[in-house]
Amino acid sequence: MPLLETIPCQIYLSMRPRSWISVSDRFQAGTNPTLITNATIWSGRLNGLEQFTGDVLLDGGIIRDIGDIDREFVARLDDLVTIDANGAWLSPGVVDMHSHLGVHSNPGLRGSSDGNSHHGPVLPWMRALDGLNTHDDAYRLSVSGGVTTALVLPGSANAIGGQGLLIKLRPTTERSPTAMTLENPYSTNTSEYDPLHGLRWRQMKHACGENPDRVYSGTRMDTTWAFRQAYDKARQIKNAQDAYCQKASTGKWDEIKDFPEDYQWEALVDVLRGRVKVHNHCYETVDLDDMVRITNEFKFSIAAFHHAHETYLVPSTLKSAYGHPPAVALFSTKARYKRESYRGSEFAPKILSENGLQVIMKSDHPVLDSRYLLYEAQIAHYFGLPPNLALAAVTSTPAEVIGEDHRIGFLKRGYDADVVLWDSHPLSLSATPKQVWIDGIPQIKVPHVVDKPAFLQNIPKTPDFEREARKTLEYDGLPPLLPNHTSEGTVVFTNVSHVYARKGDSIVEVLGLRRGHDNGIVQVQRGEIICMGEASTCLELNTTGKPTFVNLQGGSISPGLVTFGSNLGLEDIQGEPSTKDGLVPAPLISKVPAIVGGDGAIIRAADGLQFFTRHALLAYRSGITTGIVAPQSQGLLSGLSVAFSTGSEHRLKKGAVVQNVVAVHVAISHSDNLPSVSAQVAALRNLLLGNGEGELGYWFEKVTKGKLSLVVDVHSADAIASLIELKREIEGTTFHPLKLTLSGATESYLLPSEISDADIGVILRPIRSFPSSWEMKRISPGPPLSDGTALSTLLAHKVTVAVGAIDPSLARLTRFDVGWAALTAGISVSTEEVLALASVNVEKLLGVSGSQSGDLVATQSGGLLEFNSKVAAVISSRRGLVDIF
Repeated sequence: MPLLETIPCQIYLSMRPRSWISVSDRFQAGTNPTLITNATIWSGRLNGLEQFTGDVLLDGGIIRDIGDIDREFVARLDDLVTIDANGAWLSPGVVDMHSHLGVHSNPGLRGSSDGNSHHGPVLPWMRALDGLNTHDDAYRLSVSGGVTTALVLPGSANAIGGQGLLIKLRPTTERSPTAMTLENPYSTNTSEYDPLHGLRWRQMKHACGENPDRVYSGTRMDTTWAFRQAYDKARQIKNAQDAYCQKASTGKWDEIKDFPEDYQWEALVDVLRGRVKVHNHCYETVDLDDMVRITNEFKFSIAAFHHAHETYLVPSTLKSAYGHPPAVALFSTKARYKRESYRGSEFAPKILSENGLQVIMKSDHPVLDSRYLLYEAQIAHYFGLPPNLALAAVTSTPAEVIGEDHRIGFLKRGYDADVVLWDSHPLSLSATPKQVWIDGIPQIKVPHVVDKPAFLQNIPKTPDFEREARKTLEYDGLPPLLPNHTSEGTVVFTNVSHVYARKGDSIVEVLGLRRGHDNGIVQVQRGEIICMGEASTCLELNTTGKPTFVNLQGGSISPGLVTFGSNLGLEDIQGEPSTKDGLVPAPLISKVPAIVGGDGAIIRAADGLQFFTRHALLAYRSGITTGIVAPQSQGLLSGLSVAFSTGSEHRLKKGAVVQNVVAVHVAISHSDNLPSVSAQVAALRNLLLGNGEGELGYWFEKVTKGKLSLVVDVHSADAIASLIELKREIEGTTFHPLKLTLSGATESYLLPSEISDADIGVILRPIRSFPSSWEMKRISPGPPLSDGTALSTLLAHKVTVAVGAIDPSLARLTRFDVGWAALTAGISVSTEEVLALASVNVEKLLGVSGSQSGDLVATQSGGLLEFNSKVAAVISSRRGLVDIF
């Protein structure tokens, strides 16, 4: 944006509607026109309700025509590429309104972290453009998820962190950051900034609450004063400019001298002139209220509150903001990672939309991988956001909020040719692009497409969560999570379509009826199934007391899922030390105190278990009945894991601790805090050769004798290869098979036959690979970028594979994670095998015994892996009860 002296008395002009253009300002010469025929088109128009079958013509970097195409015009086009969509869904490109692509680059390296300046709480003159790294590995990954445009923002260390920029994610011939910008104010892509005939919106990042308070050792009062002081400075400059222009307009030239301006503050003056879209990182009611008062004091509008975990509790506060209510940019379920996110609710999108507020789903990439931003919209839809608004939340709504709805976010004539062709309905689980066009240029050279079941072409019919949403508001965001009813007597499940159960290390179907069959009955007494089959078979049995009936409406009963890999069970709020078990002493980093065992110490997670956390209870209500957690460590040695019931009140309750000691856990990684990887492997070798002291030596002796699993958290293929050789070495010395499991294992797919031959198991966590660090750089991206996934490669080589989690707030989505993994694997995987990925396989690889007596989960209206189902009850034989939700 040029200095105000260029047009010192220019009265603010609002954005004009985009007039018809024949060629985009971002058109790349040599791009062939493309005709997409027979598509099912979701245009974004009519509040997201318009959809129709038709054709779309991309030419000159724009959508030349849509619907019934002028065939005579098409016939005159040279080098036309025609694609028959065969009825597949076509949508606008996904718009990520909160990203740090290019400024927090991946893989994460010290030399490419440019998201925050720490030179003061108020820095409106900083620009994300000046730190944009064009070599971020995540660009192509995000494009493969359908993301075509991103708002790249500075981080949230500062109250005013600086100016964001809008980028298109395609590589350009110039290869420069400037060439990636959507609308640049300079002479790039023949695009000129003309202040007399329209406005190019600027974007600015604000943040309040814990982040700036923590970075600058302040309080909310300090941060709020920093805002007010900064805006007062900008207001003084603006008032002086207005006075100058008033005198100039009346010809009083003798009373004025130089135009009053300050280069550092011009962007904040532009905020007060309505030229800037303000994006405000803000969580809690106190901070939301502070910012709303500031907008009214200084008379500027906020485009959107981001993260905004408590906005759904105070919609009237948002509606009292100056100018217009801010939109709200949310995560679907990520919460409780710090205190101000504690009241985050999965029902926030639904509640906010019902209050007439604009809802946007965002990634905060790389906090969440923006490749899967559409998944956030799918989960928001699952928990009650209407389908038209859910899809709009990642396309048309963010485009409108950032002021670019004149060219992106919709499929309309004359708009940018940013288009995604999907393999299934965009709101169905596992929806993946077949192709992505940005500025009319196809972005995936050779798309790898997986055939999907026909039902995924339809909008999922999601469960009714009205009661849960009402309770959330009634209890100020912290509704009780206990079951509605617990029975230690007889419970009869009716209208059951399928029952799956554990059989040794496998899952088998023990009852299968046509869905909707009214006669499927499962009778349970004190948590044990005593009968299943036709109604006439079971209801004649004698029961103790009056039975409780639960109609599953064609749903199913499946083994309870098992979560491993996050800190679920050892923490309630990640950022609050008083709510978590904390870190164990790390032998390779510092001396272990003698009082905990010195060099012979090994810590047990069982001693630090925390029951009744909201993470655990939400996981329980989502079908995860067992958690396995190891002590938290930043070093080589973590300790002994524990298996526990996610639904128990405390450890002394019957069945609360499933297994007190499960496995020994270590980690091999590159870190500033640790000695070399070779030193870590040497230390592990030393322990496996029997050189550990005290209790540490005792447990490692069990490992070397094959009586206890050794779980190594590792990602690099090179480190994995070293571990394979180490296993052979130890087994050649002890003559006992070593039970070794790799956790994390991003690059394990590069060594599938070697892992299989060594009889090593793998727990993929997360199941969606992402190159967050150098040792995770070589991911298997999967469709549409590659044929197959890490999961399919390992399964093809007969490796026992399980799925883990890395975030306790997202562990509850495990059932959808494994469903997604199976649908994108590109191989035939049965329902039983998919369920095993997050149940018996986890138990087998970690060493949980007695799995045949595990819990069962009953779901209404569908199977546990489906978007149309809802967990209705947990059948717990080990606790002798049924919890009914």
